[in-house]
Amino acid sequence: MIAQLNGRLIEKNPTDLIIDCGGVGYEVKVSLNTFSALGSDEHVHVFTKMIVREDAQILYGFADKTEREMFNHLISVSGIGPNTAMIMLSSLIPAEIASAIQNEDVKTIQSIKGIGAKTAQRVIVDLKDKMLKMAFSTENIFNTNNTNQFDALTALVSLGFDKKTAEKAIDKISTGEESVEQLIKEALKVL
Repeated sequence: MIAQLNGRLIEKNPTDLIIDCGGVGYEVKVSLNTFSALGSDEHVHVFTKMIVREDAQILYGFADKTEREMFNHLISVSGIGPNTAMIMLSSLIPAEIASAIQNEDVKTIQSIKGIGAKTAQRVIVDLKDKMLKMAFSTENIFNTNNTNQFDALTALVSLGFDKKTAEKAIDKISTGEESVEQLIKEALKVL
């Protein structure tokens, strides 16, 4: 399978790209978020997922591994195919989808074109536990400027602590200056 492409951008459209890799032009379906993230660089690096069907072999491209991981989770849900997953990733960024799933926000997921109430509920039920393992924070208290809090939370969850309880403990002790190790040690005292 083709896991990534690194080459010259030949053509860029909102739904697909053509990337020249060693003289071969690969057509890659992309979300609007990936389309925006790639900018106007001539040289691109895209993570891909190849879907093989009876009638076609289709490459789906992503600006980062997190978006590809979310795509893989979404297509694992019954009733969501690759095209619907791409629509979801065009409508919301992966962190917003994960947040909606964790918060059981059916309305947000249902607001995406092609997603009905039953499918939205199925997405939540099937993916809620998997969202804990995703490589980004879905809570507002953990913004992109404070990766130490997120790393400490990830460590505590992997040790078996409840995510919400661990978040509260970290929020309670954090001043924003602690190292990951300090946050974990202090949180363990509180937990």
